[in-house]
Formats: sequence, structure tokens, C-alpha cells
Amino acid sequence: MKKILAIVLMIAGCGLIARAADEQQRVDGRLDAARATIDAIMSVPDKAVPDGIARHAKCIAVVPGIFKGAFFVGAEFGQGVVTCRTGHGWSGPVFIRLIGGSFGLQAGGQGTDLVLVATNDKGFQDLLHDKFKIGADASAAAGPVGRDAQASTDISMRAEMLTWSRSRGVFAGIDLNGATVSQNASDTDALYGSPHHFDAILRGDVPPPPKAEGFLHAVREYFGEAHMR
Repeated sequence: MKKILAIVLMIAGCGLIARAADEQQRVDGRLDAARATIDAIMSVPDKAVPDGIARHAKCIAVVPGIFKGAFFVGAEFGQGVVTCRTGHGWSGPVFIRLIGGSFGLQAGGQGTDLVLVATNDKGFQDLLHDKFKIGADASAAAGPVGRDAQASTDISMRAEMLTWSRSRGVFAGIDLNGATVSQNASDTDALYGSPHHFDAILRGDVPPPPKAEGFLHAVREYFGEAHMR
């Protein structure tokens, strides 16, 4: 009987280890995809998020590879990564889910990358909520592309979030009104190895894990060093 119990416990332990490894591989892959998306978009300045927005962004959310209708009939679904400026650097990342109806992704939608930028403290506060709807709980506008600083300033004053999409090499502002953003606590817990509140992470109270350095390095390179809000 003891031998059987020991075998059962050993099998269960191996299953837990394998599951943990799968979770780590999944979250690592999302961080790598988010970093690659930032590099691809921001490495062409004349077609990227304008400097005037990038250097004053409160938070950055990157949602690589939105899939249309893959999980919900008639809806878009994606998994994203968020970091925010703090007084001592960009915060550790957290994971989010984005679900929307037909908000008009370019070129058919499948495999489209999204970038959301919180432009003020209200946008930052929205990202601390468990769930919010763009356009209802958080005002949003399609973001401009390029170096037009004046346009950047005008639009930033009218919206809490600016939104862009990239599909088949084209990067342009997009209307995400009606899309819902929610916290992905399970993947965030897997990254940090234990549960943490999203607000504690995004306010900088939890040190970023080493595996997030590649993503955060890309954010610092293109969006500037973090500074006190």
C-alpha cells in the first residue's frame, strides 16, 4: 500500500513539475513576442508611435497576434503584456486578456498585433482594474503614426488611451471601442512564482523578474527611461 501511495505521489509530483514548466514556457513566449512586436514597430521611427507620445506614456500594453474567431465566435481574442512607469524604473510586467467584437482589424484580422498606450493617470488607473471596457470605462482614440508632435499632443489630451494595430507590415491607429480588457492573474502568478496584486506590480512595489528583462529593455529603448509620475 505504501509503495502504491509513493508511486501515486511521485506521478502527481512529476505532473505538477511538467505543468509548471509549461506555464513558464508560455509566459516566456508571450514576453518574447511582445518584445519582438515593439522592436518591429518602433525600429522605423517615421512609421512608429510618435516620440511625443512614447516619451510621456504612462503605461504600455502590447498584445501580439490577435486571433479572430479562434476562441469566441465573431470576436477577437488576444493575450497581452503591460508595464507602467514608476519612480524607479518601468514596472514588472503583468499579463492581460483582450476580447472584442468586430472592431475592424486590418487585413482580415488574424495575427494582428495591438499596442495600447495609457496617456495619463486615468488610463493608468484603468489598467489596475480587474476588467474594463474601452470606450465605456476608458476613453480611447486611434493613435497617430510618425513624428507629428503637435498631433500627438492634441490627441493625448482627448483620450486616456491611444490604440494602434499592425498587420502585414502596416502600423496604424485603430478604433478599439467595445473591446474588453481583463487581468490574466494565472499567467502573472506563474511569471512571479507567487500571487501579487496587479496594482502592486504596476506601481513598482514588486521587483521585475529576470525573465522580463528583454521586454523591459525594449520598452526603455523606445519609450525612454521611467520617471516619477
